[in-house]
Amino acid sequence: MPLPTVAIVGRPNVGKSTLFNRLVGKRLALVDDQPGVTRDRREGDANLLGLEFRIFDTAGFEDEDPQTLPGRMRQQTEAAVRDADAALFLIDGREGVTPLDEEIARWLRAETTPVIVVANKAEGRAGQEGAYEAYRLGLGDPVAISAEHGEGVADLFEALRPHVEHEHFEADEEEEGEHALKVAIVGRPNAGKSTLVNRMIGEDRMITGPEAGITRDSISLDWEWKGRPVRLVDTAGLRKRSKVDDKLERLSAADTRRAIDYAEVVVLLLDATRGLESQDLRIASQTIEEGRALILALNKWDVAENASSLFNGVKAALSEGLSQLRDVPLLTVSAKTGKGIDTVLDVAFDLRDAWSKRIPTGELNRWFEAAVEANPPPAPKGQRIKLRYITQVKSRPPSFVVFGNRLEELPDSYRRYLLNAMRRDLKLGPVPLRLEFRGRANPFDRRTR
Repeated sequence: MPLPTVAIVGRPNVGKSTLFNRLVGKRLALVDDQPGVTRDRREGDANLLGLEFRIFDTAGFEDEDPQTLPGRMRQQTEAAVRDADAALFLIDGREGVTPLDEEIARWLRAETTPVIVVANKAEGRAGQEGAYEAYRLGLGDPVAISAEHGEGVADLFEALRPHVEHEHFEADEEEEGEHALKVAIVGRPNAGKSTLVNRMIGEDRMITGPEAGITRDSISLDWEWKGRPVRLVDTAGLRKRSKVDDKLERLSAADTRRAIDYAEVVVLLLDATRGLESQDLRIASQTIEEGRALILALNKWDVAENASSLFNGVKAALSEGLSQLRDVPLLTVSAKTGKGIDTVLDVAFDLRDAWSKRIPTGELNRWFEAAVEANPPPAPKGQRIKLRYITQVKSRPPSFVVFGNRLEELPDSYRRYLLNAMRRDLKLGPVPLRLEFRGRANPFDRRTR
Protein backbone atom coordinates (compact mmCIF):
# COMPACT_ATOMS: atom_id res chain seq x y z
CA MET A 1 0.00 0.00 0.00
CA PRO A 2 1.49 3.40 -0.97
CA LEU A 3 2.36 5.79 1.81
CA PRO A 4 -0.07 8.64 2.60
CA THR A 5 1.07 12.02 1.29
CA VAL A 6 1.41 15.39 3.02
CA ALA A 7 2.09 18.73 1.32
CA ILE A 8 3.78 21.68 3.03
CA VAL A 9 2.43 25.04 1.84
CA GLY A 10 2.82 28.66 2.83
CA ARG A 11 4.16 32.00 1.70
CA PRO A 12 7.90 32.37 1.01
CA ASN A 13 10.42 32.16 3.83
CA VAL A 14 8.24 30.73 6.58
CA GLY A 15 10.45 27.63 6.98
CA LYS A 16 8.83 25.04 4.71
CA SER A 17 12.11 23.52 3.57
CA THR A 18 13.47 23.49 7.10
CA LEU A 19 10.43 21.50 8.20
CA PHE A 20 10.79 19.22 5.17
CA ASN A 21 14.41 18.46 6.12
CA ARG A 22 13.39 17.86 9.73
CA LEU A 23 10.72 15.33 8.72
CA VAL A 24 12.87 13.39 6.23
CA GLY A 25 15.85 13.46 8.57
CA LYS A 26 18.20 14.78 5.89
CA ARG A 27 19.13 18.13 4.36
CA LEU A 28 17.47 17.31 1.04
CA ALA A 29 15.99 20.76 0.52
CA LEU A 30 18.08 23.88 0.28
CA VAL A 31 17.47 26.34 3.10
CA ASP A 32 18.35 30.02 3.08
CA ASP A 33 17.06 33.25 4.57
CA GLN A 34 16.18 34.67 1.17
CA PRO A 35 12.66 33.82 -0.03
CA GLY A 36 11.90 31.71 -3.11
CA VAL A 37 14.72 29.15 -2.82
CA THR A 38 12.32 26.25 -3.43
CA ARG A 39 10.67 26.13 -6.84
CA ASP A 40 9.78 22.56 -7.78
CA ARG A 41 7.90 20.16 -5.59
CA ARG A 42 10.44 18.16 -3.61
CA GLU A 43 9.42 14.87 -2.04
CA GLY A 44 10.86 12.48 0.46
CA ASP A 45 9.93 9.74 2.91
CA ALA A 46 9.09 11.27 6.29
CA ASN A 47 9.06 9.71 9.73
CA LEU A 48 7.47 11.66 12.57
CA LEU A 49 7.74 9.74 15.85
CA GLY A 50 7.04 6.49 13.96
CA LEU A 51 4.36 7.99 11.71
CA GLU A 52 5.43 7.29 8.11
CA PHE A 53 4.26 9.27 5.07
CA ARG A 54 5.44 10.87 1.84
CA ILE A 55 6.16 14.58 2.28
CA PHE A 56 6.12 17.27 -0.45
CA ASP A 57 7.97 20.55 -0.10
CA THR A 58 6.38 23.24 -2.28
CA ALA A 59 7.34 26.66 -3.54
CA GLY A 60 6.32 29.72 -1.60
CA PHE A 61 2.76 30.67 -2.52
CA GLU A 62 2.70 34.02 -4.33
CA ASP A 63 -0.06 36.04 -5.98
CA GLU A 64 1.29 36.21 -9.53
CA ASP A 65 0.06 35.75 -13.12
CA PRO A 66 -0.12 32.02 -14.00
CA GLN A 67 2.15 32.62 -17.02
CA THR A 68 5.04 33.92 -14.91
CA LEU A 69 7.55 31.69 -13.11
CA PRO A 70 6.03 32.43 -9.68
CA GLY A 71 2.59 31.78 -11.17
CA ARG A 72 3.65 28.36 -12.50
CA MET A 73 5.22 27.56 -9.13
CA ARG A 74 1.90 28.37 -7.54
CA GLN A 75 0.12 25.94 -9.88
CA GLN A 76 2.53 23.20 -8.76
CA THR A 77 1.72 24.00 -5.15
CA GLU A 78 -2.02 23.85 -5.81
CA ALA A 79 -1.64 20.49 -7.54
CA ALA A 80 0.41 19.13 -4.63
CA VAL A 81 -2.32 20.08 -2.16
CA ARG A 82 -5.12 18.59 -4.27
CA ASP A 83 -3.24 15.29 -4.53
CA ALA A 84 -2.28 15.10 -0.83
CA ASP A 85 -4.01 13.34 2.05
CA ALA A 86 -3.30 16.35 4.27
CA ALA A 87 -1.62 19.76 4.03
CA LEU A 88 0.56 21.60 6.53
CA PHE A 89 -0.05 25.34 6.16
CA LEU A 90 2.99 27.12 7.60
CA ILE A 91 2.92 30.67 8.88
CA ASP A 92 5.69 32.62 10.60
CA GLY A 93 4.70 32.62 14.27
CA ARG A 94 6.93 35.58 15.04
CA GLU A 95 5.43 37.74 12.29
CA GLY A 96 1.83 36.66 12.81
CA VAL A 97 -0.85 36.44 10.12
CA THR A 98 -0.20 38.51 6.98
CA PRO A 99 -2.60 39.42 4.13
CA LEU A 100 -0.96 36.76 1.95
CA ASP A 101 -1.53 34.17 4.70
CA GLU A 102 -5.21 35.16 4.68
CA GLU A 103 -5.37 34.71 0.91
CA ILE A 104 -3.77 31.25 1.15
CA ALA A 105 -6.27 30.36 3.89
CA ARG A 106 -9.21 31.37 1.67
CA TRP A 107 -7.89 29.10 -1.08
CA LEU A 108 -7.29 26.19 1.33
CA ARG A 109 -10.78 26.49 2.83
CA ALA A 110 -12.20 25.96 -0.68
CA GLU A 111 -10.19 22.74 -1.13
CA THR A 112 -11.24 19.33 0.21
CA THR A 113 -7.80 18.40 1.55
CA PRO A 114 -7.60 18.48 5.38
CA VAL A 115 -5.40 21.37 6.53
CA ILE A 116 -3.33 21.79 9.70
CA VAL A 117 -2.13 25.32 10.46
CA VAL A 118 1.47 25.30 11.75
CA ALA A 119 2.96 28.37 13.41
CA ASN A 120 6.69 27.92 12.77
CA LYS A 121 9.64 29.73 14.39
CA ALA A 122 7.93 29.46 17.78
CA GLU A 123 11.06 28.83 19.82
CA GLY A 124 10.25 29.16 23.50
CA ARG A 125 7.31 31.57 23.60
CA ALA A 126 8.47 33.67 20.64
CA GLY A 127 5.72 32.50 18.31
CA GLN A 128 2.83 31.98 20.74
CA GLU A 129 1.18 35.28 19.83
CA GLY A 130 1.22 34.37 16.13
CA ALA A 131 -0.15 30.91 16.94
CA TYR A 132 -3.13 32.37 18.79
CA GLU A 133 -3.68 34.88 15.99
CA ALA A 134 -3.85 32.00 13.50
CA TYR A 135 -7.25 30.99 14.87
CA ARG A 136 -8.74 33.74 12.73
CA LEU A 137 -7.75 31.83 9.57
CA GLY A 138 -10.71 29.52 10.18
CA LEU A 139 -8.74 26.29 9.70
CA GLY A 140 -8.89 24.82 13.18
CA ASP A 141 -6.39 24.67 16.00
CA PRO A 142 -2.88 25.85 15.06
CA VAL A 143 0.19 23.87 16.12
CA ALA A 144 3.19 25.85 17.38
CA ILE A 145 6.57 24.39 16.37
CA SER A 146 10.17 25.25 15.68
CA ALA A 147 11.26 23.33 12.59
CA GLU A 148 14.86 24.44 13.16
CA HIS A 149 15.05 23.27 16.78
CA GLY A 150 12.59 20.37 16.67
CA GLU A 151 10.16 21.84 19.20
CA GLY A 152 6.48 20.92 19.01
CA VAL A 153 6.92 17.69 17.01
CA ALA A 154 4.74 15.73 19.45
CA ASP A 155 1.85 18.17 18.92
CA LEU A 156 2.38 17.97 15.15
CA PHE A 157 2.25 14.17 15.40
CA GLU A 158 -1.09 14.29 17.21
CA ALA A 159 -2.53 16.69 14.64
CA LEU A 160 -1.34 14.68 11.62
CA ARG A 161 -2.07 11.18 12.81
CA PRO A 162 -5.85 11.07 12.18
CA HIS A 163 -5.26 12.08 8.54
CA VAL A 164 -2.10 10.17 7.71
CA GLU A 165 -3.09 6.96 9.48
CA HIS A 166 -6.70 7.32 8.38
CA GLU A 167 -7.31 3.76 7.19
CA HIS A 168 -5.47 2.14 10.09
CA PHE A 169 -7.08 4.54 12.54
CA GLU A 170 -10.59 3.68 11.39
CA ALA A 171 -9.80 -0.03 11.52
CA ASP A 172 -8.51 0.34 15.07
CA GLU A 173 -11.68 2.20 16.06
CA GLU A 174 -13.81 -0.59 14.58
CA GLU A 175 -11.83 -3.23 16.45
CA GLU A 176 -11.50 -1.42 19.75
CA GLY A 177 -14.74 0.56 19.80
CA GLU A 178 -14.84 3.25 22.45
CA HIS A 179 -11.56 4.75 23.61
CA ALA A 180 -10.57 3.19 26.95
CA LEU A 181 -11.03 5.38 30.01
CA LYS A 182 -7.63 5.76 31.68
CA VAL A 183 -8.05 5.67 35.45
CA ALA A 184 -5.22 5.81 37.99
CA ILE A 185 -5.95 4.66 41.56
CA VAL A 186 -3.70 6.64 43.93
CA GLY A 187 -3.45 7.32 47.64
CA ARG A 188 -1.47 6.80 50.78
CA PRO A 189 -0.03 3.34 51.60
CA ASN A 190 -2.57 0.79 52.81
CA ALA A 191 -5.61 2.79 51.68
CA GLY A 192 -6.87 -0.30 49.83
CA LYS A 193 -5.90 0.55 46.24
CA SER A 194 -4.90 -2.96 45.16
CA THR A 195 -7.91 -4.48 46.92
CA LEU A 196 -10.17 -2.08 45.03
CA VAL A 197 -8.57 -2.99 41.70
CA ASN A 198 -8.97 -6.70 42.43
CA ARG A 199 -12.65 -6.17 43.29
CA MET A 200 -13.19 -4.19 40.07
CA ILE A 201 -11.72 -6.80 37.75
CA GLY A 202 -13.10 -9.76 39.72
CA GLU A 203 -9.83 -11.58 40.34
CA ASP A 204 -6.87 -11.44 42.70
CA ARG A 205 -4.60 -9.84 40.16
CA MET A 206 -2.80 -7.57 42.63
CA ILE A 207 -1.02 -8.75 45.77
CA THR A 208 -2.74 -7.38 48.88
CA GLY A 209 -2.20 -7.60 52.61
CA PRO A 210 -2.09 -5.65 55.85
CA GLU A 211 1.46 -4.45 55.22
CA ALA A 212 1.79 -0.96 53.78
CA GLY A 213 3.72 -0.47 50.56
CA ILE A 214 3.26 -3.89 48.93
CA THR A 215 2.75 -2.35 45.49
CA ARG A 216 5.93 -0.80 44.09
CA ASP A 217 5.39 -0.55 40.33
CA SER A 218 2.42 1.08 38.65
CA ILE A 219 0.50 -1.82 37.10
CA SER A 220 -1.78 -1.21 34.11
CA LEU A 221 -4.76 -3.51 33.52
CA ASP A 222 -7.30 -3.54 30.70
CA TRP A 223 -10.85 -4.17 31.86
CA GLU A 224 -14.46 -3.72 30.75
CA TRP A 225 -17.18 -2.14 32.86
CA LYS A 226 -20.70 -2.58 31.52
CA GLY A 227 -19.23 -3.16 28.06
CA ARG A 228 -17.10 0.01 28.17
CA PRO A 229 -13.29 -0.30 28.05
CA VAL A 230 -11.28 0.89 31.03
CA ARG A 231 -7.55 0.92 31.61
CA LEU A 232 -6.90 0.73 35.34
CA VAL A 233 -3.55 1.69 36.83
CA ASP A 234 -2.79 0.56 40.37
CA THR A 235 -0.02 2.62 41.93
CA ALA A 236 2.36 2.59 44.85
CA GLY A 237 1.28 4.43 47.98
CA LEU A 238 2.52 7.99 48.33
CA ARG A 239 3.95 9.00 51.70
CA LYS A 240 5.23 12.39 52.76
CA ARG A 241 8.55 13.06 51.07
CA SER A 242 10.17 13.74 54.44
CA LYS A 243 9.42 10.12 55.43
CA VAL A 244 10.80 8.59 52.23
CA ASP A 245 14.42 7.59 52.73
CA ASP A 246 14.51 4.42 50.64
CA LYS A 247 15.70 4.72 47.03
CA LEU A 248 13.23 2.10 45.81
CA GLU A 249 10.34 3.95 47.45
CA ARG A 250 11.48 7.18 45.82
CA LEU A 251 11.44 5.43 42.44
CA SER A 252 7.98 4.01 43.17
CA ALA A 253 6.70 7.48 44.07
CA ALA A 254 8.09 8.87 40.82
CA ASP A 255 6.35 6.03 38.95
CA THR A 256 3.07 6.93 40.64
CA ARG A 257 3.45 10.57 39.60
CA ARG A 258 4.01 9.42 36.00
CA ALA A 259 0.81 7.37 36.29
CA ILE A 260 -1.05 10.54 37.29
CA ASP A 261 0.38 12.29 34.22
CA TYR A 262 -0.81 9.38 32.03
CA ALA A 263 -4.33 9.21 33.46
CA GLU A 264 -7.49 10.97 32.32
CA VAL A 265 -9.23 10.53 35.66
CA VAL A 266 -7.47 10.01 38.99
CA VAL A 267 -9.30 8.28 41.85
CA LEU A 268 -7.72 9.34 45.14
CA LEU A 269 -8.56 6.63 47.64
CA LEU A 270 -8.94 7.75 51.27
CA ASP A 271 -8.98 5.45 54.27
CA ALA A 272 -12.31 6.11 56.00
CA THR A 273 -10.90 4.71 59.25
CA ARG A 274 -8.30 7.49 59.26
CA GLY A 275 -10.17 10.36 57.62
CA LEU A 276 -8.54 13.07 55.53
CA GLU A 277 -4.84 13.74 56.13
CA SER A 278 -2.50 16.44 54.83
CA GLN A 279 -0.83 13.97 52.46
CA ASP A 280 -4.20 13.33 50.80
CA LEU A 281 -4.54 17.06 50.12
CA ARG A 282 -1.03 17.17 48.65
CA ILE A 283 -1.83 14.31 46.27
CA ALA A 284 -5.13 15.96 45.30
CA SER A 285 -3.41 19.30 44.65
CA GLN A 286 -0.75 17.64 42.50
CA THR A 287 -3.45 15.90 40.45
CA ILE A 288 -5.28 19.18 39.85
CA GLU A 289 -2.04 20.99 38.96
CA GLU A 290 -1.34 18.30 36.37
CA GLY A 291 -4.75 19.05 34.86
CA ARG A 292 -6.32 15.67 35.57
CA ALA A 293 -9.95 15.08 36.54
CA LEU A 294 -10.16 14.03 40.18
CA ILE A 295 -12.48 11.83 42.26
CA LEU A 296 -12.05 11.35 45.99
CA ALA A 297 -13.32 7.99 47.25
CA LEU A 298 -13.67 7.15 50.94
CA ASN A 299 -12.75 3.46 51.12
CA LYS A 300 -13.52 0.98 53.93
CA TRP A 301 -16.92 2.65 54.25
CA ASP A 302 -18.38 -0.67 55.42
CA VAL A 303 -16.43 -0.37 58.70
CA ALA A 304 -16.46 3.42 59.12
CA GLU A 305 -17.71 4.77 62.43
CA ASN A 306 -19.97 7.82 62.70
CA ALA A 307 -20.31 7.77 58.91
CA SER A 308 -22.43 10.88 58.49
CA SER A 309 -20.24 13.18 60.58
CA LEU A 310 -17.11 11.69 59.00
CA PHE A 311 -18.41 12.41 55.49
CA ASN A 312 -19.40 15.98 56.32
CA GLY A 313 -16.09 16.60 58.06
CA VAL A 314 -14.07 15.39 55.07
CA LYS A 315 -16.23 17.45 52.72
CA ALA A 316 -15.65 20.60 54.78
CA ALA A 317 -11.90 19.97 54.95
CA LEU A 318 -11.78 19.51 51.20
CA SER A 319 -13.63 22.77 50.63
CA GLU A 320 -10.99 24.57 52.67
CA GLY A 321 -7.92 22.63 51.56
CA LEU A 322 -8.73 22.43 47.82
CA SER A 323 -9.82 25.99 47.23
CA GLN A 324 -8.45 25.93 43.65
CA LEU A 325 -11.16 23.47 42.57
CA ARG A 326 -14.55 23.41 44.23
CA ASP A 327 -17.03 20.53 44.32
CA VAL A 328 -14.57 17.72 43.60
CA PRO A 329 -16.71 14.54 43.72
CA LEU A 330 -16.51 12.85 47.13
CA LEU A 331 -17.86 9.29 47.00
CA THR A 332 -17.99 6.33 49.36
CA VAL A 333 -16.81 2.87 48.41
CA SER A 334 -15.93 -0.49 49.89
CA ALA A 335 -13.16 -2.39 48.13
CA LYS A 336 -14.03 -5.38 50.31
CA THR A 337 -17.72 -5.63 49.31
CA GLY A 338 -17.68 -3.78 45.99
CA LYS A 339 -20.32 -1.29 47.09
CA GLY A 340 -20.00 2.11 45.39
CA ILE A 341 -17.74 0.96 42.53
CA ASP A 342 -20.41 1.49 39.87
CA THR A 343 -20.95 5.05 41.08
CA VAL A 344 -17.22 5.77 40.90
CA LEU A 345 -17.07 4.56 37.30
CA ASP A 346 -20.22 6.45 36.30
CA VAL A 347 -18.77 9.68 37.65
CA ALA A 348 -15.37 8.95 36.04
CA PHE A 349 -16.88 8.64 32.56
CA ASP A 350 -18.89 11.84 33.06
CA LEU A 351 -15.79 13.70 34.23
CA ARG A 352 -13.82 12.53 31.21
CA ASP A 353 -16.55 13.86 28.92
CA ALA A 354 -16.31 17.29 30.58
CA TRP A 355 -12.49 17.12 30.65
CA SER A 356 -12.44 16.46 26.88
CA LYS A 357 -15.15 18.98 25.99
CA ARG A 358 -14.76 21.60 23.26
CA ILE A 359 -17.06 24.61 23.24
CA PRO A 360 -17.95 26.01 19.79
CA THR A 361 -16.42 29.47 19.36
CA GLY A 362 -19.77 31.17 18.77
CA GLU A 363 -21.38 29.63 21.85
CA LEU A 364 -18.29 30.41 23.94
CA ASN A 365 -18.25 34.09 23.00
CA ARG A 366 -22.00 34.49 23.47
CA TRP A 367 -21.54 33.16 26.98
CA PHE A 368 -18.51 35.43 27.48
CA GLU A 369 -20.37 38.57 26.41
CA ALA A 370 -23.27 37.72 28.74
CA ALA A 371 -20.93 37.00 31.66
CA VAL A 372 -19.03 40.27 31.20
CA GLU A 373 -22.27 42.23 30.81
CA ALA A 374 -23.70 40.67 33.99
CA ASN A 375 -20.55 41.51 35.95
CA PRO A 376 -18.28 44.03 34.17
CA PRO A 377 -14.61 44.13 35.17
CA PRO A 378 -13.55 46.93 37.50
CA ALA A 379 -12.19 50.27 36.30
CA PRO A 380 -9.01 50.98 38.33
CA LYS A 381 -8.41 54.75 38.67
CA GLY A 382 -11.42 55.30 36.42
CA GLN A 383 -9.79 53.52 33.46
CA ARG A 384 -11.83 50.72 31.97
CA ILE A 385 -10.46 47.19 31.54
CA LYS A 386 -11.65 45.96 28.15
CA LEU A 387 -12.28 42.22 27.67
CA ARG A 388 -12.67 41.62 23.94
CA TYR A 389 -13.19 37.92 23.26
CA ILE A 390 -12.31 34.39 24.38
CA THR A 391 -11.12 31.29 22.53
CA GLN A 392 -10.60 27.67 23.59
CA VAL A 393 -7.05 26.67 22.68
CA LYS A 394 -7.22 23.01 23.75
CA SER A 395 -9.14 20.42 25.71
CA ARG A 396 -8.01 17.68 28.13
CA PRO A 397 -8.20 19.80 30.26
CA PRO A 398 -10.25 22.63 28.72
CA SER A 399 -7.95 25.62 28.24
CA PHE A 400 -9.01 29.13 27.26
CA VAL A 401 -7.42 32.48 26.42
CA VAL A 402 -9.12 35.84 26.99
CA PHE A 403 -7.93 38.78 24.90
CA GLY A 404 -8.29 42.38 25.94
CA ASN A 405 -6.60 45.56 27.19
CA ARG A 406 -5.02 46.45 30.55
CA LEU A 407 -5.38 42.84 31.68
CA GLU A 408 -2.48 43.12 34.12
CA GLU A 409 -4.83 45.15 36.36
CA LEU A 410 -7.59 42.53 36.34
CA PRO A 411 -7.98 41.18 39.92
CA ASP A 412 -7.79 37.48 40.70
CA SER A 413 -11.35 37.63 41.99
CA TYR A 414 -12.61 38.40 38.48
CA ARG A 415 -10.68 35.46 37.05
CA ARG A 416 -12.37 33.24 39.66
CA TYR A 417 -15.74 34.71 38.70
CA LEU A 418 -15.20 33.75 35.04
CA LEU A 419 -14.04 30.23 35.93
CA ASN A 420 -16.99 29.59 38.23
CA ALA A 421 -19.46 30.96 35.68
CA MET A 422 -17.85 28.82 32.99
CA ARG A 423 -18.21 25.65 35.05
CA ARG A 424 -21.85 26.46 35.83
CA ASP A 425 -23.10 27.79 32.50
CA LEU A 426 -21.08 25.64 30.08
CA LYS A 427 -21.58 22.42 32.07
CA LEU A 428 -17.85 21.85 32.55
CA GLY A 429 -18.27 20.76 36.14
CA PRO A 430 -15.47 20.07 38.63
CA VAL A 431 -12.60 19.50 36.21
CA PRO A 432 -9.42 21.61 36.09
CA LEU A 433 -9.70 24.57 33.73
CA ARG A 434 -6.91 26.72 32.33
CA LEU A 435 -7.60 30.43 31.76
CA GLU A 436 -4.98 32.83 30.41
CA PHE A 437 -5.25 36.52 29.65
CA ARG A 438 -3.45 38.12 26.72
CA GLY A 439 -3.31 41.80 25.86
CA ARG A 440 -3.73 42.01 22.13
CA ALA A 441 -6.36 43.27 19.73
CA ASN A 442 -9.23 41.10 18.58
CA PRO A 443 -8.24 39.58 15.19
CA PHE A 444 -11.94 39.07 14.38
CA ASP A 445 -12.50 42.84 14.55
CA ARG A 446 -11.86 44.26 11.09
CA ARG A 447 -10.98 47.63 12.57
CA THR A 448 -7.83 46.14 14.09
CA ARG A 449 -6.45 44.66 10.88
